[in-house]
Amino acid sequence: MSGHAWWRGAAIYQVYVRSFADGDGDGTGDLTGLRARLGHIAALGVDAIWLNPWYPSPMADSGYDVADYRDIEPAFGTLEQAELFIGEAHAHGLRVIIDIVPNHCSDRHPWFAEALAAGPGSSARERFWFRPGRGEDGAEPPNDWQSRFGGPAWTRVADGEWYLHLYAPEQPDLNWQDPRVHAEFDDVLRFWFDRGVDGFRIDVADGLVKDPDLPDVHGRAQIPLPFSDMDGVHEVYRRWRGIADSYAEPRVFVGEMWLPDPERFARYLRADELHSAFNFDFLSCAWDAEKLRGCIDATLSAHAPVGAPATWVLSNHDVTRHVTRYGRDNTSFGFEDRQHGAPSDRGLGVRRARAAAMLAMALPGGLYVYQGEELGLPDVEDLPDEVRQDPVFARTGGADIGRDGCRVPLPWSGDAPPYGFNDTGAAPWLPQPGDWGPLTAAAQDGDPASMLEFYRAALRLRRDLLGDGALTWVDQPPGVLAFTRENLVCVVNLSAESVALPDGEVLMASGPLDGALPPDTTVWVAR
Repeated sequence: MSGHAWWRGAAIYQVYVRSFADGDGDGTGDLTGLRARLGHIAALGVDAIWLNPWYPSPMADSGYDVADYRDIEPAFGTLEQAELFIGEAHAHGLRVIIDIVPNHCSDRHPWFAEALAAGPGSSARERFWFRPGRGEDGAEPPNDWQSRFGGPAWTRVADGEWYLHLYAPEQPDLNWQDPRVHAEFDDVLRFWFDRGVDGFRIDVADGLVKDPDLPDVHGRAQIPLPFSDMDGVHEVYRRWRGIADSYAEPRVFVGEMWLPDPERFARYLRADELHSAFNFDFLSCAWDAEKLRGCIDATLSAHAPVGAPATWVLSNHDVTRHVTRYGRDNTSFGFEDRQHGAPSDRGLGVRRARAAAMLAMALPGGLYVYQGEELGLPDVEDLPDEVRQDPVFARTGGADIGRDGCRVPLPWSGDAPPYGFNDTGAAPWLPQPGDWGPLTAAAQDGDPASMLEFYRAALRLRRDLLGDGALTWVDQPPGVLAFTRENLVCVVNLSAESVALPDGEVLMASGPLDGALPPDTTVWVAR
């Protein structure tokens, strides 16, 4: 487990614990199930695991409403099991990155309960954003900020004050002007680092610091907004970096920021702040050669001045799975329109998904693989309304059906639900489609044409040949991307016609070649 810069070119597998594997048979994924399936992750050829929040939570937002930052959600297991998991992951050669949620906590967190009880003007309320309302009798919210889950970002409590929540009402925003908040998270970092955790993925990394004047945003043309990417947030991460670097093997931070300005994005990646951050522009980009090249160039250019590695990701727990996206007429992704219900050609989506995976794996920097993409899982868009649990669905009155479709529990074996998700036959917390039998890990294991064996082969080759080195573009006809890396040439055909293969030994292709490179296919050729 040595190598201080392992993260620069690492392949990291994202585990959404609730949906990965159910070890105790109650329909919810847990640490027992995860520990039993560590071999599956290790066999892929990845370097680390990133887990979504595993802390005690009322699950108003799937664990991103944290009630206790130093324990494990009972539905997932115990702190002892978490420590066993960390040790077993390390024994498999896998590092462990966990989520930290510093922008907000749960309304069930002891701090918030104390704040409600203490009343207006209390010290306990200073750890949050409590304010009197506007208008007659304070009946209007303190400002016009809107929740990212829909509706106002303020909720009124019984004594008449309002509190800020940029997400669900069950997720009150913490006030990072209060030194007690800083001290608390310093201690939380050390708590988990001391237990062997190798790093943190920081939820809403741009959002911690707010403009204390809480100005209205309606009609504001200037960026940043008063609740995102404020300059003061960098002081937080410089302090955190000092903690991470104090360990014999320095720990790492990965930021989650959706920022429109590449230069401001890069500020988070300075040498004394975060190690890396998610590249959502690449995830959101359409399956189009010119747009992808522009995105790749912009990403590498933004990272170069600060010497940070880029990251490449195609899917995660918040977005439509890319097998489904790539089968549509509009192959881009945007939160403003998830295109739910738009037709998707599964065969086309799978071909493009394989080609896109090899493109992402060949790019310099880190790679993220979301659980189930190695099985070629599509998004499940026809879930019954009554089973949906994403607060986005409720907060928008069903106008946005939310993110549950990419969170459906994994199929491991068998021909019918629960597909080996557990051994008891208990129904998973979200229902699985009845036609997933061919997509189970067991059905794909050993089949050279399967998505699973494709991912295993490509990730192993990537580990052997690639990392964080330079990329050089090679001129190609319109619709074709090609570049050289240390040991290979990567060519991606996004045009409508087959194109000639480059000279050299074919190391791997995302689909059949037949003497040429067909549309929607990627090839790696030895240099």
